[in-house]
Amino acid sequence: MADRRASTHSSKRAARKHWSDLTDGQKARVMILGTVQLSLAAFAWTDLATRPKDTVNGSKGMWAAIIAINFVGPVAYFWKGIRR
Repeated sequence: MADRRASTHSSKRAARKHWSDLTDGQKARVMILGTVQLSLAAFAWTDLATRPKDTVNGSKGMWAAIIAINFVGPVAYFWKGIRR
């Protein structure tokens, strides 16, 4: 039984890709998407920090946590978090 678990675990591990396994094109896409995501988050957090609390729907702490969610968080903040 223990051998079976070790075998299953090692096969899952073998299926994972490492940075060195990616092609140059895949590495470029990961870097671009990461840059876009971090830029969106930084822009949203900066806006949240400088915006008066009465112009934010909900608490600033809640929105700061939501912004940390990949891509969805910053978009949600700009779509629903700002009172217009």
